[in-house]
Amino acid sequence: MTTHEPAPTADSSTDTSADSAPRWSRYVALGDSFSEGLWDPYPYDDGSPAPAGTESDAKQRGWADRLADALSARRTAAGQAPLEYANLAIRGRLLRPILDEQVDVALAAQPDLVSLVGGGNDILRPQADIDVLSARLEEEVAKLRAAGIDVLLGTGFKAGPGLSWTRGRVGQYNANLWSVARRHGAFVLDLWGLNPLFDLRMWSDDRIHLTPEGHRRVADAALVGLGLEPDDPDFAVQLDPLPPQAFVARARANAQWARTHVVPWVQRRIRHTSSGDGRQPKWPTPAATWPPER
Repeated sequence: MTTHEPAPTADSSTDTSADSAPRWSRYVALGDSFSEGLWDPYPYDDGSPAPAGTESDAKQRGWADRLADALSARRTAAGQAPLEYANLAIRGRLLRPILDEQVDVALAAQPDLVSLVGGGNDILRPQADIDVLSARLEEEVAKLRAAGIDVLLGTGFKAGPGLSWTRGRVGQYNANLWSVARRHGAFVLDLWGLNPLFDLRMWSDDRIHLTPEGHRRVADAALVGLGLEPDDPDFAVQLDPLPPQAFVARARANAQWARTHVVPWVQRRIRHTSSGDGRQPKWPTPAATWPPER
Protein backbone atom coordinates (compact mmCIF):
# COMPACT_ATOMS: atom_id res chain seq x y z
CA MET A 1 0.00 0.00 0.00
CA THR A 2 1.35 3.42 -0.92
CA THR A 3 2.24 5.72 1.95
CA HIS A 4 2.07 9.46 1.34
CA GLU A 5 3.68 12.31 3.18
CA PRO A 6 1.35 14.02 5.65
CA ALA A 7 -0.71 16.86 4.21
CA PRO A 8 0.58 20.33 5.10
CA THR A 9 -0.68 21.86 8.33
CA ALA A 10 -0.84 25.39 9.65
CA ASP A 11 2.69 25.23 11.07
CA SER A 12 4.31 23.64 8.00
CA SER A 13 6.51 25.44 5.51
CA THR A 14 3.53 25.81 3.17
CA ASP A 15 1.82 29.15 3.76
CA THR A 16 -1.86 28.41 4.41
CA SER A 17 -2.57 31.37 6.71
CA ALA A 18 -5.77 33.38 6.44
CA ASP A 19 -3.77 36.27 4.96
CA SER A 20 -2.89 34.31 1.82
CA ALA A 21 -5.06 32.74 -0.86
CA PRO A 22 -5.92 29.10 -0.16
CA ARG A 23 -3.97 27.07 -2.70
CA TRP A 24 -6.99 25.00 -3.75
CA SER A 25 -8.78 26.16 -6.88
CA ARG A 26 -11.33 23.35 -7.38
CA TYR A 27 -13.15 21.59 -4.54
CA VAL A 28 -15.57 18.65 -4.75
CA ALA A 29 -17.62 17.49 -1.75
CA LEU A 30 -18.55 13.79 -1.47
CA GLY A 31 -20.83 12.10 1.03
CA ASP A 32 -24.36 11.77 2.31
CA SER A 33 -26.90 14.25 3.68
CA PHE A 34 -24.34 15.62 6.15
CA SER A 35 -22.35 17.05 3.22
CA GLU A 36 -25.32 17.60 0.90
CA GLY A 37 -26.76 19.99 3.47
CA LEU A 38 -30.29 20.10 4.87
CA TRP A 39 -32.31 22.43 7.10
CA ASP A 40 -30.20 25.42 6.06
CA PRO A 41 -31.86 27.00 3.02
CA TYR A 42 -30.29 29.67 0.88
CA PRO A 43 -32.43 32.79 0.45
CA TYR A 44 -34.78 32.73 -2.51
CA ASP A 45 -33.54 34.16 -5.81
CA ASP A 46 -35.33 37.46 -5.11
CA GLY A 47 -33.40 37.81 -1.85
CA SER A 48 -36.28 36.95 0.46
CA PRO A 49 -35.47 34.53 3.29
CA ALA A 50 -36.55 30.93 2.99
CA PRO A 51 -38.32 29.40 6.01
CA ALA A 52 -35.70 28.49 8.60
CA GLY A 53 -35.50 24.89 9.74
CA THR A 54 -37.53 23.51 6.86
CA GLU A 55 -36.91 21.71 3.60
CA SER A 56 -38.46 24.43 1.49
CA ASP A 57 -38.21 24.69 -2.26
CA ALA A 58 -35.16 26.92 -1.77
CA LYS A 59 -31.77 25.34 -2.34
CA GLN A 60 -30.40 23.80 0.83
CA ARG A 61 -26.83 24.42 1.92
CA GLY A 62 -24.54 22.86 4.48
CA TRP A 63 -21.09 23.05 5.99
CA ALA A 64 -19.40 22.02 2.70
CA ASP A 65 -21.12 24.86 0.83
CA ARG A 66 -20.13 27.28 3.57
CA LEU A 67 -16.55 25.98 3.44
CA ALA A 68 -16.51 26.58 -0.31
CA ASP A 69 -17.85 30.11 0.27
CA ALA A 70 -15.05 30.81 2.76
CA LEU A 71 -12.29 29.42 0.54
CA SER A 72 -13.56 31.33 -2.48
CA ALA A 73 -13.86 34.59 -0.54
CA ARG A 74 -10.28 34.28 0.67
CA ARG A 75 -9.04 33.57 -2.84
CA THR A 76 -10.80 36.57 -4.37
CA ALA A 77 -9.67 38.82 -1.49
CA ALA A 78 -6.08 37.86 -2.37
CA GLY A 79 -6.64 38.64 -6.05
CA GLN A 80 -7.00 35.02 -7.15
CA ALA A 81 -9.74 33.46 -9.27
CA PRO A 82 -12.82 32.30 -7.33
CA LEU A 83 -12.92 28.71 -6.17
CA GLU A 84 -14.70 26.22 -8.42
CA TYR A 85 -16.98 23.93 -6.43
CA ALA A 86 -19.17 20.87 -6.94
CA ASN A 87 -21.23 18.91 -4.41
CA LEU A 88 -21.93 15.27 -5.29
CA ALA A 89 -23.27 14.24 -1.86
CA ILE A 90 -26.71 12.61 -1.73
CA ARG A 91 -28.80 12.06 1.38
CA GLY A 92 -29.29 8.54 2.67
CA ARG A 93 -26.19 7.11 1.01
CA LEU A 94 -24.23 4.37 2.74
CA LEU A 95 -20.45 4.52 2.59
CA ARG A 96 -20.00 1.91 -0.14
CA PRO A 97 -22.36 3.66 -2.60
CA ILE A 98 -20.67 6.97 -1.80
CA LEU A 99 -17.30 5.48 -2.71
CA ASP A 100 -18.60 3.51 -5.71
CA GLU A 101 -20.69 6.31 -7.22
CA GLN A 102 -18.92 9.53 -6.32
CA VAL A 103 -15.14 9.06 -6.19
CA ASP A 104 -14.59 8.36 -9.89
CA VAL A 105 -16.86 11.28 -10.82
CA ALA A 106 -14.78 13.50 -8.57
CA LEU A 107 -11.55 12.23 -10.13
CA ALA A 108 -12.88 13.07 -13.59
CA ALA A 109 -13.49 16.66 -12.45
CA GLN A 110 -9.76 17.00 -11.62
CA PRO A 111 -10.11 18.85 -8.31
CA ASP A 112 -7.21 19.68 -6.03
CA LEU A 113 -9.36 19.26 -2.89
CA VAL A 114 -12.00 16.64 -2.07
CA SER A 115 -13.93 16.25 1.17
CA LEU A 116 -15.04 12.68 1.81
CA VAL A 117 -17.34 12.42 4.81
CA GLY A 118 -19.58 9.38 5.19
CA GLY A 119 -20.28 6.29 7.24
CA GLY A 120 -22.88 7.73 9.58
CA ASN A 121 -25.73 5.87 7.92
CA ASP A 122 -23.74 2.64 8.19
CA ILE A 123 -23.04 3.15 11.89
CA LEU A 124 -26.79 3.32 12.51
CA ARG A 125 -27.01 -0.27 11.23
CA PRO A 126 -25.70 -2.68 13.90
CA GLN A 127 -24.76 -5.33 11.34
CA ALA A 128 -22.28 -3.04 9.54
CA ASP A 129 -18.63 -4.11 9.94
CA ILE A 130 -16.74 -0.95 10.85
CA ASP A 131 -13.30 -2.38 10.05
CA VAL A 132 -14.38 -3.58 6.60
CA LEU A 133 -15.92 -0.19 5.83
CA SER A 134 -12.76 1.58 7.01
CA ALA A 135 -10.60 -0.58 4.75
CA ARG A 136 -12.82 0.26 1.79
CA LEU A 137 -12.56 3.96 2.66
CA GLU A 138 -8.77 3.68 2.73
CA GLU A 139 -8.70 2.24 -0.80
CA GLU A 140 -10.49 5.31 -2.17
CA VAL A 141 -8.43 7.76 -0.11
CA ALA A 142 -5.29 6.14 -1.55
CA LYS A 143 -6.73 6.51 -5.06
CA LEU A 144 -7.46 10.21 -4.56
CA ARG A 145 -4.07 10.90 -2.99
CA ALA A 146 -2.28 9.03 -5.78
CA ALA A 147 -3.91 11.50 -8.20
CA GLY A 148 -2.36 14.38 -6.26
CA ILE A 149 -5.65 15.45 -4.65
CA ASP A 150 -5.78 16.72 -1.08
CA VAL A 151 -8.44 14.88 0.93
CA LEU A 152 -10.44 16.13 3.91
CA LEU A 153 -11.95 13.30 5.95
CA GLY A 154 -14.50 13.79 8.73
CA THR A 155 -14.81 11.89 11.99
CA GLY A 156 -18.12 10.87 13.47
CA PHE A 157 -19.54 13.09 16.22
CA LYS A 158 -20.66 12.40 19.76
CA ALA A 159 -24.34 11.57 19.43
CA GLY A 160 -26.78 13.02 21.91
CA PRO A 161 -29.99 11.67 23.41
CA GLY A 162 -31.59 8.88 21.43
CA LEU A 163 -28.42 7.99 19.54
CA SER A 164 -25.88 7.69 22.35
CA TRP A 165 -25.77 3.91 21.78
CA THR A 166 -23.73 4.59 18.61
CA ARG A 167 -20.77 6.15 20.43
CA GLY A 168 -18.72 2.98 20.72
CA ARG A 169 -19.07 2.27 17.01
CA VAL A 170 -18.29 5.89 16.16
CA GLY A 171 -15.18 5.71 18.33
CA GLN A 172 -13.97 2.62 16.48
CA TYR A 173 -14.59 4.28 13.11
CA ASN A 174 -12.82 7.45 14.22
CA ALA A 175 -9.73 5.53 15.37
CA ASN A 176 -9.55 3.82 11.99
CA LEU A 177 -10.09 7.11 10.16
CA TRP A 178 -7.26 8.90 11.97
CA SER A 179 -4.96 6.02 11.06
CA VAL A 180 -6.02 6.21 7.41
CA ALA A 181 -5.41 9.96 7.41
CA ARG A 182 -1.94 9.56 8.89
CA ARG A 183 -0.93 6.85 6.43
CA HIS A 184 -2.06 8.81 3.37
CA GLY A 185 -1.47 12.41 4.37
CA ALA A 186 -5.14 13.42 4.53
CA PHE A 187 -6.62 16.30 6.47
CA VAL A 188 -9.22 15.59 9.18
CA LEU A 189 -12.34 17.49 10.18
CA ASP A 190 -12.58 16.62 13.87
CA LEU A 191 -16.31 16.48 14.56
CA TRP A 192 -15.85 14.30 17.65
CA GLY A 193 -13.80 17.05 19.30
CA LEU A 194 -16.15 19.90 18.36
CA ASN A 195 -17.84 20.31 21.73
CA PRO A 196 -20.65 22.67 20.63
CA LEU A 197 -22.10 19.80 18.59
CA PHE A 198 -22.99 18.12 21.88
CA ASP A 199 -25.83 20.64 22.20
CA LEU A 200 -29.29 20.05 20.76
CA ARG A 201 -29.41 23.67 19.59
CA MET A 202 -26.88 22.74 16.94
CA TRP A 203 -29.23 20.10 15.52
CA SER A 204 -32.50 20.17 13.63
CA ASP A 205 -35.62 18.47 14.92
CA ASP A 206 -34.49 15.11 13.51
CA ARG A 207 -31.31 15.22 15.69
CA ILE A 208 -29.25 13.98 12.74
CA HIS A 209 -28.89 17.09 10.55
CA LEU A 210 -27.39 20.39 11.61
CA THR A 211 -29.06 23.77 11.98
CA PRO A 212 -27.58 26.78 10.14
CA GLU A 213 -25.53 27.58 13.25
CA GLY A 214 -24.27 24.01 13.37
CA HIS A 215 -23.27 24.14 9.71
CA ARG A 216 -21.45 27.42 10.30
CA ARG A 217 -19.40 25.97 13.14
CA VAL A 218 -18.55 22.80 11.24
CA ALA A 219 -17.38 24.90 8.26
CA ASP A 220 -15.00 26.72 10.61
CA ALA A 221 -13.83 23.39 12.01
CA ALA A 222 -13.17 22.28 8.42
CA LEU A 223 -11.04 25.38 7.83
CA VAL A 224 -9.03 24.50 10.93
CA GLY A 225 -8.76 20.90 9.75
CA LEU A 226 -7.25 22.23 6.52
CA GLY A 227 -4.65 24.20 8.46
CA LEU A 228 -6.39 27.56 8.00
CA GLU A 229 -7.69 30.12 10.47
CA PRO A 230 -11.45 29.94 11.15
CA ASP A 231 -13.70 32.82 10.20
CA ASP A 232 -14.97 32.87 13.80
CA PRO A 233 -12.29 32.31 16.46
CA ASP A 234 -15.04 31.32 18.91
CA PHE A 235 -16.49 28.59 16.70
CA ALA A 236 -15.51 25.86 19.19
CA VAL A 237 -16.80 27.67 22.28
CA GLN A 238 -19.59 25.83 24.06
CA LEU A 239 -22.93 27.60 24.33
CA ASP A 240 -24.23 28.54 27.74
CA PRO A 241 -26.07 25.47 29.02
CA LEU A 242 -29.80 25.26 28.68
CA PRO A 243 -31.82 25.19 31.89
CA PRO A 244 -32.63 21.63 33.01
CA GLN A 245 -35.70 20.19 31.31
CA ALA A 246 -38.32 18.49 33.42
CA PHE A 247 -38.51 14.73 33.01
CA VAL A 248 -42.05 14.81 31.62
CA ALA A 249 -41.20 17.48 29.04
CA ARG A 250 -38.06 15.59 28.01
CA ALA A 251 -40.02 12.35 27.65
CA ARG A 252 -42.64 14.07 25.52
CA ALA A 253 -39.97 15.59 23.28
CA ASN A 254 -38.31 12.19 22.83
CA ALA A 255 -41.63 10.54 22.02
CA GLN A 256 -42.42 13.22 19.45
CA TRP A 257 -38.98 12.79 17.88
CA ALA A 258 -39.50 9.01 17.68
CA ARG A 259 -42.91 9.37 16.01
CA THR A 260 -41.80 12.03 13.55
CA HIS A 261 -38.34 10.83 12.59
CA VAL A 262 -37.47 7.37 13.92
CA VAL A 263 -40.60 5.55 12.75
CA PRO A 264 -40.28 6.75 9.11
CA TRP A 265 -36.59 5.78 9.17
CA VAL A 266 -37.45 2.27 10.38
CA GLN A 267 -40.18 1.99 7.76
CA ARG A 268 -37.67 2.85 5.02
CA ARG A 269 -35.31 0.17 6.36
CA ILE A 270 -38.12 -2.41 6.22
CA ARG A 271 -38.95 -1.41 2.64
CA HIS A 272 -35.25 -1.26 1.70
CA THR A 273 -35.66 2.30 0.47
CA SER A 274 -33.67 5.46 1.10
CA SER A 275 -34.48 9.15 1.36
CA GLY A 276 -31.99 9.64 -1.46
CA ASP A 277 -33.54 7.18 -3.92
CA GLY A 278 -33.89 8.85 -7.31
CA ARG A 279 -32.04 11.99 -6.26
CA GLN A 280 -29.18 13.48 -8.25
CA PRO A 281 -26.28 15.56 -6.91
CA LYS A 282 -27.36 19.15 -6.39
CA TRP A 283 -24.26 20.68 -8.06
CA PRO A 284 -22.55 17.95 -10.11
CA THR A 285 -20.20 20.17 -12.12
CA PRO A 286 -17.51 22.42 -10.64
CA ALA A 287 -18.49 26.08 -11.03
CA ALA A 288 -17.36 29.38 -9.59
CA THR A 289 -20.85 30.34 -8.36
CA TRP A 290 -23.35 28.36 -6.33
CA PRO A 291 -26.17 27.70 -6.17
CA PRO A 292 -26.17 27.90 -9.99
CA GLU A 293 -29.36 29.93 -10.23
CA ARG A 294 -28.20 32.51 -7.71
